[in-house]
Amino acid sequence: MNQDNPFIFLIDTLFSIYIAIMLLRFLLQQVGADFYNPISQFIVKATQPLVSPARRFIPSVRNIDTATLVLVAALIIIKLALLFSIAGYPLNGLQLLVTSLRDLISLSFDIFIVAIFVQAILSWVNPDPYNPISTLLNSLTWPVLQPIRRHLPPVGGLDLSALIALIGLMFLKRLVMQFF
Repeated sequence: MNQDNPFIFLIDTLFSIYIAIMLLRFLLQQVGADFYNPISQFIVKATQPLVSPARRFIPSVRNIDTATLVLVAALIIIKLALLFSIAGYPLNGLQLLVTSLRDLISLSFDIFIVAIFVQAILSWVNPDPYNPISTLLNSLTWPVLQPIRRHLPPVGGLDLSALIALIGLMFLKRLVMQFF
């Protein structure tokens, strides 16, 4: 796509930010993050205008908020359709679905990679454990880091679980993206 087009830049940026916030809402629900956290409250308030009406039509399946997940996929499809049409590419339904799925999977990996990286950087400055960002990052990264920490205890006081998780997530992302 022509990245020089300012409309492509604007649409891509605005949609990407909102999609990331919406996917973050879904992931935070899945890991059981504290929704009284101020950052969680912002995410809920920013996404509620779309999620609330969607929940009337799309029920949750077990503990999975399918309405939010469907909205994430729909927003990705809308973004790609707009970008393809502005760039002058023909719209192919199958290509749109496959590209949307690829973007959704890639963004999911990226959120965990960034969260683990930021958490590792913050651990160097020993932040307040009750800081809203720290508690949210701990909640989000716990499912990824805990199995590694269980099998690989700190070596000489150094926790290598974040490094192992980052390498593993980047490897898995590359492995999965090969199928697209």
